[in-house]
Amino acid sequence: MRSKCLVFIVGLNLIIANVAAQNTRLTDKNTIGWFNNFTNIKFSKKWSGHLEYQWRREAFIKNWQQSLFRTGINYQVNDKLVIRFGYAWVETFSYGEIPLQAAGKRFPEHRIYQMVTLSDKSKNIELSHRFMLEQRWVGRYTNIALTKPDDFLFLNRLRYMYRMQKAIGKKTIEDKTAYAGIYDEIFIGFGKNVNENVFDQNRLAILLGYRFNKKLRIEGGFLQQIVQLGREVNERNVFQYNNGIILNTYINL
Repeated sequence: MRSKCLVFIVGLNLIIANVAAQNTRLTDKNTIGWFNNFTNIKFSKKWSGHLEYQWRREAFIKNWQQSLFRTGINYQVNDKLVIRFGYAWVETFSYGEIPLQAAGKRFPEHRIYQMVTLSDKSKNIELSHRFMLEQRWVGRYTNIALTKPDDFLFLNRLRYMYRMQKAIGKKTIEDKTAYAGIYDEIFIGFGKNVNENVFDQNRLAILLGYRFNKKLRIEGGFLQQIVQLGREVNERNVFQYNNGIILNTYINL
C-alpha cells in the first residue's frame, strides 16, 4: 500500500513539474453554457433515428460559441451494443481572447461520423463506453479580407467517452428517479493535416439528473472543456480552459 502511495506521489510531482515547465504555452479562459437536446425516434426493435441540437454559448449565455446539429441512424445490436452512422453540421464563432482560427471569424464545419456505444452495469452503477470516429471538413479563410470561407480542410478525429451514473435513493434508475453522473471524453486528431493538436480537447462533466419516465429525462451540472488550438501564436501553443454549465434533455419517442 505504501509503495503504491509513493508511486502516486512521485508521479503526481512529475506531472506538476511538467506542467510548470510548460511556460511557453498561452492560455485563454472562458465561461461557457451548453444547452442541448437529444431525441431518439424508434422505427422498429432494432432501428431508430437520432436528432440532436446543441446551443453552445460563451459568457454563460450572452455570446455564441458554437451551434451544432447532428443526426444519425442507430442499430441496436443487442442490449449492450448500439452502432450509429450520421452527419453533423457545426458553426463555430469567434470567441475568447484568442480565436480558433487566425482570421478571427465564424466558420462552418461538416462531419460524417461512425459511433459505437457499449453499456454495462457494475453493481448499482451504470457504465458506458462511447467510441466515435469523425471525418471533418472545416471551413477556413485563405485571405483574411474575405467575408466567407473559401476553402475546407479535411481532418480526422477519434473520440472516447467514459460515463458512470447511479440512482439516488434507489437501486436502479427507473421512472421518477433522481441520479448522479460523471463523464470524461478525450478527442485525438490524426492524419496529415493534424497540425499542432494531436491532443484536440478533453471534456469533463459532473451531473445531477432526473428521469421522469421512459420518454423524458433531464440533467445538468458542471462542464469543463480544455481545447488545444491547431495553430501557434507567436510560436507558442494555445490552450483554452472553458468552464461553465451544461443542461441536457433526452426525449425517446
